[in-house]
Amino acid sequence: MATKSKPAAKSSGKLPAIDQKTLRLIVDLADEVASAAQKRRDPHLDIPARSLSNVRFNKSRKMIEMGGQTNRRQLFNLSQAKSYMQTLLVATGCKQLIDQQKTTSIRGLYYLLKHTIEGTREETFATQEECDPIIEDLEVTLESLREELHVYASNRGAMVGPITLVDSGDEIDCSRMGSGGYSIPSIVEADVVKFKTCTAKFILHVEKDTVWRRFNEDKFWRKHNCLLTHGNGQPPRGVRRMLYRLHHELELPVYCLLDNDPWGYYIYSVLKQGSINLAYESKRMAIPEARFLGLRSRDFQRCKLSPSVQIQLNDTDIKRAKQIAAYPWFAGKKAWQKEIETMLTNGFKLEVESLISKDISYVTETYTPERLSEGDWLD
Repeated sequence: MATKSKPAAKSSGKLPAIDQKTLRLIVDLADEVASAAQKRRDPHLDIPARSLSNVRFNKSRKMIEMGGQTNRRQLFNLSQAKSYMQTLLVATGCKQLIDQQKTTSIRGLYYLLKHTIEGTREETFATQEECDPIIEDLEVTLESLREELHVYASNRGAMVGPITLVDSGDEIDCSRMGSGGYSIPSIVEADVVKFKTCTAKFILHVEKDTVWRRFNEDKFWRKHNCLLTHGNGQPPRGVRRMLYRLHHELELPVYCLLDNDPWGYYIYSVLKQGSINLAYESKRMAIPEARFLGLRSRDFQRCKLSPSVQIQLNDTDIKRAKQIAAYPWFAGKKAWQKEIETMLTNGFKLEVESLISKDISYVTETYTPERLSEGDWLD
């Protein structure tokens, strides 16, 4: 299942250390396949199982981790042959990108590898949805980030504040990026993004661009000497990696201002403990020390909000809230159990934007400063 593209042009100069490591892992994978074929054995790949049953919560490390279960993918098994070949095809495409020192989007990789297999009417990949899981399979098999395979997703997040960094050789002062801020790229690894100077004391991560813009316009980051980030809802991997690096390398505390609903709780869970679906990457993304600053279930009364801002919980909300309450990392925390129980008792959820009903800048001038000053957050 080879691609129709021309042989990869060799990159000039020596590859960066991380690329040498990733390339070696891909070549080792290919060597195992070749060795099996030479010995007339059925070539196979053992892919770590990306399922809930193969995920556990490490209490000492306070993060989600992947277990040791694997699924064998064999060439001479008719039900597995296509996915086996697709896995090797994706590995070939990633090797080509590394060799040429190029990157491409997930969509771009799909088109790079998509073609009709010679002598058949069969396509290597019928749809993008068929390709994406294979990319994740290769990531977990090689224990490499997608970004280390030179594949990226679209930018979906921003940052502003007193930090100067170097992105692909360009020096960027994130305190001088205007109303849009610095667009956090998908690939933020140390060989691409380097931190130069930073005077911030902490990071405030907000859920949505709309709230982030209010904080940026009010220059909250300047008044409180912090970095202000958002992930436009569920934060993409680039944002999570950026927060991880800022927290671990610059020792900046991370506070999360998210909606008072099951989805806001889930976003916090992913930032703090890691994602169930990406458990194999928790060690390079999870921030166990992150704190949930708000919005809280008691804020409707505490902030004296109008009933008009209430959003009634539906059956999906209720089911999701109960699932989150049962997560091992929330199950043993009384404060979180009370938080979720209060929301369910209220029968409604609240968005951070609801604080605007008090005053356009209430969230930046009153709510958030008070929560920070009082140390009023959930762990």
